[in-house]
Amino acid sequence: MEFIEIDGSYGEGGGQVVRTAAALSCVTNKGVRISNIRAGRTRPGLSHQHIAAVKAVQALSGAEVQGLGKGNTEVSVAPGEIGTGSFQIDIGTAGSVPLVLQTVLLPALFSKGEVRFEIVGGTDVPMSPPMDYVENVYLPVLRRMGAQVDVKIIRRGHYPRGGGLVRAAFRPSSLKGVSLENRGELKGVFGRVHCTELPESIAERQKNAAIKDLQKRLDVKAEITTEVGGGCGAGTGTVLWATYENVVLGASCLGRIGKSAESGGREAVARLCSEIESGATVDSHMGGQLIPYAALATGESSFVCRLTEHTKTNIHVTEQILGTRPRIDRLHGGLVNIKYQNH
Repeated sequence: MEFIEIDGSYGEGGGQVVRTAAALSCVTNKGVRISNIRAGRTRPGLSHQHIAAVKAVQALSGAEVQGLGKGNTEVSVAPGEIGTGSFQIDIGTAGSVPLVLQTVLLPALFSKGEVRFEIVGGTDVPMSPPMDYVENVYLPVLRRMGAQVDVKIIRRGHYPRGGGLVRAAFRPSSLKGVSLENRGELKGVFGRVHCTELPESIAERQKNAAIKDLQKRLDVKAEITTEVGGGCGAGTGTVLWATYENVVLGASCLGRIGKSAESGGREAVARLCSEIESGATVDSHMGGQLIPYAALATGESSFVCRLTEHTKTNIHVTEQILGTRPRIDRLHGGLVNIKYQNH
């Protein structure tokens, strides 16, 4: 099998290159060889989370993988046919469950039957979208494109212990383009605050601070729920999302030692307000994640976002494997309109 050579240090130079390349390799049945993985980072090479993501693709497609080891800076993936059935992936650390899930989600939609995954690791950890974001912001957009996927958080897992558990089910799907150029009217702001192995009062304080700040800054009465318990290790976090007629914008904040519950709630509000004030129709995380779906979907897909390094990186990697590049129109305030047209 011939391999497409991909420079893992391109753009943001992190795990995004590995995850996107592995997923698209599986979908297209094209081999990829990724070198210089995380070359510019303090700890270059593959981490446990990246290894787990590639292992998930390997399990799903029967891929032949070489170079899969912690700290390795080159890995190759020679995929087979996407299979069906149930698979278990244990990251082994508090590595991000959402990022592993995002890696396997795209190829799982191209299976010939139902696929189920159980993934163990960190559900709410730094440098990753939390599972509540995946459930309430990320997946609703993909479902509009035709993705048939369901996820359930069985157990929360925080840094450094991990141990969280997520179950996901995927059914064969035909992706269609989606137009996200206009938000429409704001329908409401919603959220979820969770805390595990911590006093329930912490969750209530976060929630109340967020509600008060949202009322002050956006003049809306937010609907925020709390979830207490059901986790592995102490931790807390707030996820908020603004639901419009046509789009959903999300933001989050994890708690940490030394940060008050109130400041955690207010920080999540500040991040959501930043997304709202930007004028974008998808938030900073979603813009990059939509790229491979839009590139594969039938018809036209368009959305307005900030052109982050993650987004530019995904555009580049997707073009290398699929040969498709979007039209990018620059707008005011650092925003761009990204448009894919496929037949």
